[in-house]
Amino acid sequence: MDYQTITYELSDGMALITMNRADKYNALTTQMRAEIEHAFTTGGREARVVVITGAGKAFCSGQDLGDRAASSIDLERTLRDEYAPMLRAITQCPVPTIAAVNGPAAGAGANLALAADVVFATESAYFLQAFTRIGLIPDAGGTYTLPRQMGMAKAMGAALFADKISARQADDWGMIWEAVADHEFYNHWRAKAAHLAAGPTAAYAAVKTVLRESWNNAYEEQLTLEAQEQGKCGKTRDFKEGVLAFTEKRAADFEGR
Repeated sequence: MDYQTITYELSDGMALITMNRADKYNALTTQMRAEIEHAFTTGGREARVVVITGAGKAFCSGQDLGDRAASSIDLERTLRDEYAPMLRAITQCPVPTIAAVNGPAAGAGANLALAADVVFATESAYFLQAFTRIGLIPDAGGTYTLPRQMGMAKAMGAALFADKISARQADDWGMIWEAVADHEFYNHWRAKAAHLAAGPTAAYAAVKTVLRESWNNAYEEQLTLEAQEQGKCGKTRDFKEGVLAFTEKRAADFEGR
């Protein structure tokens, strides 16, 4: 795909997706959603970690209401046919995914970030479930992720009041993994991404599977799934290398297989 609204860079096992409509605060259009979906699918094949961030001052301001006349948008169709495939590409990506939230993340932009496995946010960033401000409900997966990540009470307040949630609050509430000082943010998430890119990729995929399935399983079912996935991990080259490195008191040289 010839990307027009994002950039895609592949280096040292990391695929970096940058939403690139800085003049529009990286607001989401039909084309951008298709490009993000394609980039995550590609990154899942080519890389060992996929990172998404925004160009300029914002991460993503959500749906671009100027993309089409607001009154003519078929919201159900747009969510079903455009947002859902993009979000599935993120949540079903076989390698770890990171959202590096470099600035405000509002509406669908906030929930796009929360679809990633790990979210880092610069301390000056904020998250905003802006939907009720225009008579809507949280979408782009927000009604699923918010109660699970921050609890029902906080999720309900965030959805009803549509107040800004600072990166520090989001960190304290368990909504994201970490809020990072602005001057440290870029180097910090790059180092964390590099760590995952050099890690045991098959084990990371299994972690994603077992943790996500835990919401659907009874305890006994989860024990069975753990055993199955651990059995697969135990047959990888990386497991053998990890044990050998431990016994030799050196850093493991994982190959991702």
